[in-house]
Amino acid sequence: MANSLGDQFLKAGLVSKDRLNKAKKSKHKQKKAKNRRDEVASEAALAARKTAAEKAARDRELNQQQKEAAERRAIQAQVRQLIEMNRLPGEEGDVGYHFQDGKAIKILYVSQEVHDRLGRGLLAIARLDAGYAVIPSVVAEKIRLRDAACIVSREAPGADSSDDDPYADYKVPDDLMW
Repeated sequence: MANSLGDQFLKAGLVSKDRLNKAKKSKHKQKKAKNRRDEVASEAALAARKTAAEKAARDRELNQQQKEAAERRAIQAQVRQLIEMNRLPGEEGDVGYHFQDGKAIKILYVSQEVHDRLGRGLLAIARLDAGYAVIPSVVAEKIRLRDAACIVSREAPGADSSDDDPYADYKVPDDLMW
């Protein structure tokens, strides 16, 4: 039963042994060449899929970066709008209010009323472009939720009415300002 068609032709005398061997070799060569073509084609397809996957990953990363940049710009615009809409008008004055911006101590000249409200925590100082703006502490909290780096100085409300103050019995000189 294992007789192939070529063996049957050989037994019938229709082909010679040499011709049968030549046909087998030719068929084997064709099969090998087809396997090589399939292998090369599969390698090319694999390389193409890998390249497409890498391009898709780069595109996703670029889209993510662009989306994050757009979100940062939108947040900065919201912060700017909150500061500009809620900054106190006429905040300039002759009393210096000292505050810390990073490692530097800055002075903002404000009126006495604004100075007192800043000290009690009712107002806060926010960074706006190259300068500073005095805003209500409620607005400062909204800004802090969006971008905490914009709020430069904000005292805790009711900080000077502490019951645990060890220096409460000592009188503060009138000419001392901070």
